[in-house]
Amino acid sequence: MNRKLGYGLAFLLALAAPFIGYPVFLMKLLCFALFACAFNLLIGYAGLLSFGHAAFFGGAGYVAGHVLTVPGLPFEAGIVLGVLAAAALGLVMGLLAIRRQGIYFAMITLALAQMVYFAALRAPFTHGEDGLQGVPRGKLLGLLDLGNDMTLYYVVLAICAAGFALIVRTVHSPFGQVLKAIKENEARAISLGYDVDQYKLVAFVLSAALAGLAGATKTVVLGFETLTDVHWTMSGLVILMTLVGGMGTLAGPILGAFLIVALENKLGDLGNFLAETTHVEWFASLGESVGIVTGLIFIACVLLFRRGIVGEIAAALDRGGRRREVA
Repeated sequence: MNRKLGYGLAFLLALAAPFIGYPVFLMKLLCFALFACAFNLLIGYAGLLSFGHAAFFGGAGYVAGHVLTVPGLPFEAGIVLGVLAAAALGLVMGLLAIRRQGIYFAMITLALAQMVYFAALRAPFTHGEDGLQGVPRGKLLGLLDLGNDMTLYYVVLAICAAGFALIVRTVHSPFGQVLKAIKENEARAISLGYDVDQYKLVAFVLSAALAGLAGATKTVVLGFETLTDVHWTMSGLVILMTLVGGMGTLAGPILGAFLIVALENKLGDLGNFLAETTHVEWFASLGESVGIVTGLIFIACVLLFRRGIVGEIAAALDRGGRRREVA
């Protein structure tokens, strides 16, 4: 009941958010939150650390941006084709990597993702370092003009809410319980008769498809797609979001994505403000040092709260509940 109440309050807050904040920035937050939740489905519940999720996020963005720009397909077709491309890429990468474990699995996904990056760099339809520019938003079902930021915001909110609902349903389904069992003790899951590799592959493809949904939606929101989204640093960024928020929790990746994206966008403004108030010119370059700041956050997370923000809060509440029961 408490969980449902929390989801309801969060959804109501999201409905009111564009009247308070900038809709395009809020849509970017939603896309990255869905991306982090998709990654968390893989690492938090199946125990698979992928360093290649940028390939699905950026690859779907390139496919969606291309079909919306060149053939001029409608909005729905662009999103669907982007998701299908990410799922197909996830299937190929999963078949190659899923039989390995630990660091070997992570390195294979990283190597395959780098191949996607260099393909995006050289492919003619991606326009190399210039990227895709001027991606049209189009109309939803040929009726709603998505050129309006408020209209597009609620469409993006519906897409991200549907993606999150799918993740919640997956986690609480029998399939999700098997994934948890595989993460906790893979040898025991095998002894119980489960085809572990098959479960891992399905989880990998589902995570890739949801990451592709986030990437395709982000391309429509911003109107462009660049190599940044397929670079390995994007995979590192989504890992950071998940760890800061709380790996293996449903709300943690959302909070982590909001914090990291907001930090990246507002650090420059904070630096300029500090430079003006303290007359220390170094603060003006703070926005360029966002990598250092996120690195320090990652170190603090690993050393001080390994469960992440939401994980530590949940653990504290659990300890408090046990003390009350004992008392």
